[in-house]
Amino acid sequence: MPLLTKQPAVDKSTDHNVTYVFETWNRKLHYYVGLYLLFFLWLFAFTGLLLNHPSWTFAEFWTNRKESSYERQIQPSPPSGDLVQARGIMRQLAIDGEIEWTDTGSDPNRFNFRVARPGHIFEIKTDTLQNRASIQRIDFNLWSIARVLHTFTGVRMSDERNSRDWGLTTVLALSMDGLAVGLILMVLSSLYMWWDLKKNTGWACSQWAWVC
Repeated sequence: MPLLTKQPAVDKSTDHNVTYVFETWNRKLHYYVGLYLLFFLWLFAFTGLLLNHPSWTFAEFWTNRKESSYERQIQPSPPSGDLVQARGIMRQLAIDGEIEWTDTGSDPNRFNFRVARPGHIFEIKTDTLQNRASIQRIDFNLWSIARVLHTFTGVRMSDERNSRDWGLTTVLALSMDGLAVGLILMVLSSLYMWWDLKKNTGWACSQWAWVC
């Protein structure tokens, strides 16, 4: 008869500690990430309603826009690309925003471009011979800003030359990426907590079938 040898005891304390730490941080991640995402979820839900119901008169913004025109003297800029030239003119005019498009046209002495940011549009036409810029400014109300925050990305899929050139647009885009990643983490952490609850409360399966 073979001798019985005593098997070494398996130390489960390490695994237990790792599981406990993971579950603790999973709950904290679920709670605090949820609080962080709450603002963005409400923002997108509200602005989504505005986009889905353009007939709501209280949120009308186009008919309530304000337009103004003025001229400014500008300094000539050295020959450069359209975006570099546009940014130089914007600095002189103290205008911030995304450059939506540029247009040199057939006249080499004319350079036009548009700048947009939430609540404002600037259409700028320059005369390089007279070193003057004509600016048409359109101001919108807060409802317009709410709508734009839902769709404003700084790029247009139909224009390969268009790219983000305003810092705040990049910040908004990164925030939206954070929202997407955060929602994925929220779902995964919820699934894990559901699985852990189901594993540790097996009696519920016999009492409440819908829990399982």
